[in-house]
Amino acid sequence: MSLMKFAARSATAAILAAALGGAALAQEVTLKMHQFLPPQANVPKLILVPWAERAMEASQGRIQIDHFPSMQLGGKPPELASQVVAGVADIVWTVAGYTPGRFPQVEAFELPFMMTNAEDTSRAYWEYAEANMMDSDFKDMKILGVWVHGPGVIHSNKPIDEVADLNGKKVRGPTRVITGMLGELGATPVGMPVPAMPEALSKGVIDAGVIPWEVTAALKVPELVQNHTTFGEDALYTAAFIFAMNKQKWDSLPDDLKGIIEAQSGADFSALAGKTMQDADGPARKLAEDAGNNIIDLTSEQVAEWKAAASSVEANWIAEMNEKGFDGQDLVDQAKALIAENSQ
Repeated sequence: MSLMKFAARSATAAILAAALGGAALAQEVTLKMHQFLPPQANVPKLILVPWAERAMEASQGRIQIDHFPSMQLGGKPPELASQVVAGVADIVWTVAGYTPGRFPQVEAFELPFMMTNAEDTSRAYWEYAEANMMDSDFKDMKILGVWVHGPGVIHSNKPIDEVADLNGKKVRGPTRVITGMLGELGATPVGMPVPAMPEALSKGVIDAGVIPWEVTAALKVPELVQNHTTFGEDALYTAAFIFAMNKQKWDSLPDDLKGIIEAQSGADFSALAGKTMQDADGPARKLAEDAGNNIIDLTSEQVAEWKAAASSVEANWIAEMNEKGFDGQDLVDQAKALIAENSQ
């Protein structure tokens, strides 16, 4: 959905709020929005802050959303999910996989080569969450949006063309599924939140890391390593995000303010967030190209080798989910079907 359509929905919500009279308009709420990236990064700059601004404008001043980037409210990125449940923050944006095992069904979208493009996959993720997760994985929070980033890229201190080039390399991954995939590919996986990646690269703690292009500029990754491996029309992986609100805070809002926030949230917002992240990949890649870095665009034949090497990850995940009491194959089938439906 375009920003113009969001603006139209915001205007409608504002008119509704104005029509409810002085008693309702007297109530105001301040919400603390907490996340792990610096304010100049694309997600806060292009997604989270504009979302907050639209909600505040539609509320005609009754909603104030204060943005706390870079974990300014304290704690580390893996604590964000617990912070929104406990009310330390009213709204958080986080990576689902920063808390392994807490949101197990999300992991279907992080399996190797699952994603097509971030917009369609994000809408599919929202629909999947509505079907499977709102009363289970997400029962302790109010979900405002869920999305994925664009195709994951390997950023390394030495060129990586073939799967064998990963052997013995210490490679950062964001989540359990992705670090597991890196291990299957022969790397020594190192799990860490993305803000820790630049220092780990500069100190030689890791040899490489996987992140999408869009966040590389804010983290200055192209200044730290000069090799970047992409997978053509395919996506080696993606990571799943959660944008959520404290449930008690949500329940305390009057219905008209709930309506204003919901008008900015949901499936269309999730798809837009995914699209916005992937749209930011191109400019970030160009910065690496302009710096003279080595961009390795794998051919379809080369990608086929990577797909074969990573093929066991999906089967292993299905077996793990079955052991946890889920129907792992059904979850994978649902994710693939929803992505296909939304990609038409």
